[in-house]
Amino acid sequence: MKILPLTALALVLPLVAHAADYTVAPVSVTDYKPVFATVESVDVSSARARIGGTLVDLRVDEGSRVTQGQVIAVVGDAKLGLQLSASNAQVAAAQAQQGKARDDYARAQELFKNGTIAKARLDDAKAAFEVADNQLKSAIAQRAVIDQQMQEGQILSPAAGLVLDVPVSKGSVLMPGEVAARIAAESYILRLQLPERYAQSLQVGGLIHLDDGRTGTLRQIYPLIAQGRVQADAEVADLGGYFVGQRVRVMLEAGTHQGFVVPPAYITTRAGLDYVHLRAGDQVMDVPVQRGESQKDGIEILSGLAAGDILTETGK
Repeated sequence: MKILPLTALALVLPLVAHAADYTVAPVSVTDYKPVFATVESVDVSSARARIGGTLVDLRVDEGSRVTQGQVIAVVGDAKLGLQLSASNAQVAAAQAQQGKARDDYARAQELFKNGTIAKARLDDAKAAFEVADNQLKSAIAQRAVIDQQMQEGQILSPAAGLVLDVPVSKGSVLMPGEVAARIAAESYILRLQLPERYAQSLQVGGLIHLDDGRTGTLRQIYPLIAQGRVQADAEVADLGGYFVGQRVRVMLEAGTHQGFVVPPAYITTRAGLDYVHLRAGDQVMDVPVQRGESQKDGIEILSGLAAGDILTETGK
């Protein structure tokens, strides 16, 4: 092994000592603003009564999960039962009349073939049969209308999701169109209400950060500013674990500024104060600094450093 002279070693050692130095330079730092957002459903549908009557059956409660088309309540109307009985009687009477007219027409056809009656008598029997047959069809159609009205007493869920509110109870009297339940579709967003000063810095696709480490993106920014606030919606995966209406603290990206970001290895804390090791020639000095927010590449330093400063790692 070749032995280097002492002069050569003197040149090499400073290079080794300076290998971990960090030169301070301004970088673009993202501004984060803490705001509160509310968990909302993308769509909230109302299950409404289609006929008036008394709520005779209620099958869901707040928090129930339902599927699209599921029967969640039944409205009963006593008048429909009476109308159905009357309609059944009309159908039976029309069936009897249609049967008699059919027999009379068949008999007239036989008599006409034998030359016993004139053609006019056959035409009268045919017309009477057609009238009775149409009356039967009309009675059956009217009964189908009543059957449909009774079917419409079933209140169906308009979408799959979570029942948010059931403003009625069993035995209540409902009018046509009255809400029996409100259902949140199983697709949730975060709705942000922000001061209007943030309006110009918002953009679709911008990031938000939740306290649990998850991130989301702004999907819609509403153009109307109401009462000094701008509204925006953000998409975040797996929000089903939250309650609809729950407030969530998020960090919103709201522009950038130039600042100094230093890796944590170059910062030390003593007695509650933060220091960096500033190299000045062959000397290293402890310089107090003011720590800012943590960034992706390190920690922002708010004061105590200038561009071009050279830092050395803690303990070097």
